[in-house]
Amino acid sequence: MLNFSKINVFLIYFIFLVIGLFSLLNFQNESKIYLDKKVNLGLDLQGGSYLLLEIDSDPLVKEKMQSKVIPLKKILKDNNLDYSNFKIEDKKLSFVLSDIEKFKVLFFSKKDNMVNPYIDKYNSYELDLKINQKRIEVLFSKFGLLSINNSALNQSIEIVRRRIDDVGTKEPTILQRGEKRILVELPGLKDPERIKNLLGKTAQLNFRLVEDNEEFGVEKLISEIGEELKVSKRIVMSGENLIDAQPNFNNQANQPTVSFTLDRLGAQKFGRTTTDNVGRRLAIVLDGKIISAPSINEPITSGNGMISGNFSFQEATDLALLLRSGALPTPLNVVEERTVGPDLGQDSINSGIKSLAIGFILVIIFMFYKYKIFGIIANLALIANLIMLVGILTIFEATLTLPGIAGIILTVGMAVDANVLIFERIKEELKTEKSIIHAFDIGYSRAKITVLDANITTLIAAIILFAFGSGPIKGFAITLGIGILTTLFSAYFLARHLTSLIILNKKESRISL
Repeated sequence: MLNFSKINVFLIYFIFLVIGLFSLLNFQNESKIYLDKKVNLGLDLQGGSYLLLEIDSDPLVKEKMQSKVIPLKKILKDNNLDYSNFKIEDKKLSFVLSDIEKFKVLFFSKKDNMVNPYIDKYNSYELDLKINQKRIEVLFSKFGLLSINNSALNQSIEIVRRRIDDVGTKEPTILQRGEKRILVELPGLKDPERIKNLLGKTAQLNFRLVEDNEEFGVEKLISEIGEELKVSKRIVMSGENLIDAQPNFNNQANQPTVSFTLDRLGAQKFGRTTTDNVGRRLAIVLDGKIISAPSINEPITSGNGMISGNFSFQEATDLALLLRSGALPTPLNVVEERTVGPDLGQDSINSGIKSLAIGFILVIIFMFYKYKIFGIIANLALIANLIMLVGILTIFEATLTLPGIAGIILTVGMAVDANVLIFERIKEELKTEKSIIHAFDIGYSRAKITVLDANITTLIAAIILFAFGSGPIKGFAITLGIGILTTLFSAYFLARHLTSLIILNKKESRISL
């Protein structure tokens, strides 16, 4: 156990030096970055915003139910079923049939033990049918509602991530919480209100023509400047046809604008509409409000356009960001909000460093008092352990939280515990062994099982915490798990090699332990 080949010695110190160099990256000058890696501070250490968002899927359910109307009417018409009083209310579709028995045969008959194709399409897992005398009710099943909800939640998480990434927030945490909620943590965020406004807008964009008279299919909308306009319900083009949107500045009008680029289909629709309606106004509607209603002076067939309005450059930038990231499938509501100030975060850092320093100094004093020169070796291994721990966190660009600091402090105690177990075992061997080298060799060998057992047990606990925990618990589990690995390396490679140097040089002398 005390014999090391040259290649083993080289590998031990090479691994330590490489990992140690990564830990130094946290102290480099930002203006001279050679390798852009460092340990990031979590929300509780550098301050920032915590938002818990909840999707409102009711409008989406109504929209999905509306999409069932035309296909269902077609099926009824194709099978000569007379219907009346079609309406959608309370997220269900209802209508009255004159021949209810024929409807039952159509939707509930079976042929060759195979479900009728109409049932497969309209009364499968997605939808349920309820018959009350001659009134039929079509509503989404529990499975159908769950599918809509899951799809909306996953899409919302992706769009929230795109919007936050576009703002330039570093190391955001965006996670699903339950069936309808999204957790957003933004360390170091200085303007939480802007993020809330960005995430709170569904960004449903469409282009519609302004009408002169009130006809069927017209609704009144208010523009950003307070002008009431009669707008056609027919959507000329939606935001789905946008490829890109960028903020710009119109020097002639001396105001910020948003330039947009359309895909091929959108360019065709926009070109056809502007060609056929020169002289009319085109309303640009965002989330039910008119943000601009310019006049069509000439056909626009290039697939490029511009949105102008009474907004600042920051608002133009945010509008372009919303259009680029896409529309949310459902509205998002903020159900919980917390803001951690940078001063509170700095207090947490100072408290954590103070706790670590006090524990570290007390351990060093105890080990030196208890084991003399071997205590110094244990202390050197402890310092190397912390350097390697920080280095590995830096390699993975981990986010350090206050529980993470607690995991590091616990690592200090566990690292010393390994050396205490080894040295106490060696003491027992020295009582019966005449050869110092043999006593140390057997001590390291027999203590190995105990050290591994203790650390592997703790490592399993850390893995379980990481797998089933969330947020701060994961941070604690990560630092604890990495600390266990660095502890075993420092105790059984670094400390053992340093011990072997002393023992082999003083093999004829008396060793005090």
